[in-house]
Amino acid sequence: MTTTAIRGGLVITAAEETSADVLVEDGKVAALAASGSAFAQGWHADRTLDATGKYVIPGGVDAHTHLDLPFGGTASSDDFETGTRAAAWGGTTTIVDFAVQSRGQALREGLDRWHAKAAGRCAVDYAFHMILSDVNESSLKEMDLLIAEGVTSFKLFMAYPGVFYSDDGQILRAMQRAAGNGGLIMMHAENGIAIDVLVEQALAAGRTDPRYHGEVRKALLEAEATHRAIQLARVAGSPLYVVHVSAEEAVAELAQARDKGLPVFGETCPQYLFLSTDNLAEPGFEGAKYVCSTPLRPREHQAVLWRGLRTDDLQVVSTDHCPFCFSGQKELGRGDFSKIPNGLPGIENRMDLLHQAVVDGHITRRRWIEIACAAPARMFGLAPHKGTITPGGDADIVIYDPHAEQTLSAATHHMNVDYSAYEGKRVTGQVETVLSRGETVIEQRKFTGRAGHGRYVPRATCQYLT
Repeated sequence: MTTTAIRGGLVITAAEETSADVLVEDGKVAALAASGSAFAQGWHADRTLDATGKYVIPGGVDAHTHLDLPFGGTASSDDFETGTRAAAWGGTTTIVDFAVQSRGQALREGLDRWHAKAAGRCAVDYAFHMILSDVNESSLKEMDLLIAEGVTSFKLFMAYPGVFYSDDGQILRAMQRAAGNGGLIMMHAENGIAIDVLVEQALAAGRTDPRYHGEVRKALLEAEATHRAIQLARVAGSPLYVVHVSAEEAVAELAQARDKGLPVFGETCPQYLFLSTDNLAEPGFEGAKYVCSTPLRPREHQAVLWRGLRTDDLQVVSTDHCPFCFSGQKELGRGDFSKIPNGLPGIENRMDLLHQAVVDGHITRRRWIEIACAAPARMFGLAPHKGTITPGGDADIVIYDPHAEQTLSAATHHMNVDYSAYEGKRVTGQVETVLSRGETVIEQRKFTGRAGHGRYVPRATCQYLT
């Protein structure tokens, strides 16, 4: 391994901003020192990266991705090779993807299948959550075994009856198990049983366009499910992490629980902060590009989500990156919005969009790093090796140009999908150079990484609970 000195930048972590030089040795951060100090000048490095006028930030941690995920008769269009390469381009150096237990199968079979998909293909480091599709005595016991080997979070669904759905009894049992073994339950909180009734009624009335996807998946049904998940977690004595929170009413449920001191956490995603039902209503079939669940909401929900991020009622921004090409995949739902594969591309855009939020005054620079790097690392047992820049931590470091201007577009992105959810959006700020464990994977806007550099990272339990 070479020794690298990063000199002259503004080092930003969730805790502080300081003009500092960073020394990297053997894939780790070896030292930080005031820029130009005698100590820093004494470093003997094999190479020097000039970060003058730039930010030096931790590599992003995207704790919610779906690479190579079978869904709705097709599969997400990014696999572990293309998806992690796009992550690197966007300044994300660690992803946590979801391994899926198929009904009637063991958790181990699902986890082994995802290990096989990812092994030797990733450009950046990766870890796994486990989706519980079949809660029974056997799978509950397996949770303990998975935690012992670093898969410490388990996702359940109140939505998608017949596919991923778990009823309240199954959810309670899984939460009780997590209360005993230290696992973190992640919840897709939408009342899927009620939503299916509304879907059936909409289609019967001839309301088949993509915009009706948003209309049937009502904000009140997200809020109701969020409330129910919180109460079940209270009964079980377990922590709860609600994924892809999109609605004002759901934020209110989380805020109320947190005000009571409950170990309840919330995540939102860039699509809910920057897109809205206006996109779902785009003419023709264009709205299909924006079909995801939870759905995009009317624009007025955005201010509440931003406030939740500022007040820490929402702790994490992940992407829920689950891309499907418009041509041949999203088109499966022409004439029936319920058949449009649910998911948006975004793994490459998250860090830039959140920097734009700094420029726009929604959040501070330190909060940007908190919600995109530090909090997801702590939430999912990756700290202190990931999510910050500290001696002994992994040298996952991004040199970020806060003044560069770019236009987001499918013509220039690196995700394996034929459209951009943010086509034509102008943003200020761009990743310039990315180090993953000290190895350069993006250098001066050129990809220098390789499939197989990324390692599987076993995780500790949630570090907000210790």
